[in-house]
Amino acid sequence: MHANAARVAESAERLGAAIEIVHFEETTRTADDAAAAIGVHVGQIVKSLVFGVIHPDGSDEIVLALVPGDLQCATEALALAAGGSSTHRVDADSARAATGFPIGGVPPFGHATELRVFLDPAFLDHDVVWAAAGTPNDVFSIAPTDLARVAKATVVSIGRR
Repeated sequence: MHANAARVAESAERLGAAIEIVHFEETTRTADDAAAAIGVHVGQIVKSLVFGVIHPDGSDEIVLALVPGDLQCATEALALAAGGSSTHRVDADSARAATGFPIGGVPPFGHATELRVFLDPAFLDHDVVWAAAGTPNDVFSIAPTDLARVAKATVVSIGRR
């Protein structure tokens, strides 16, 4: 098992979730790739999107948006939920520094720094969702309610078609 995937599994255990990491030879970097490899609807894929939120005082906070694979992040809604005035995508180096994981493999929890996490309620329409486990080829399944609990996520509508 890749060291990043092992870190995700250990983090899940510490947080009270039992997950099983599944490795694919083909990439699961994008939501469409992951859904095809796993054999599920793309809406069951958790996109872990790293954003900077600009607050009214000018401070810049890095947050994580968990959005279904068939939706885009409504950045205005994310900014509002985080108490900010706007958002911006962070570069790959900043995302890795904040999370400890590469883009395409960012899990919803177990990050290098404490991040506020926002989860779209559309996940609650599914019994199981699938998220990255630290690499572009490793994933795990989890019940959406467990995901929200383990990620300490604020459930708020941040997805849009």
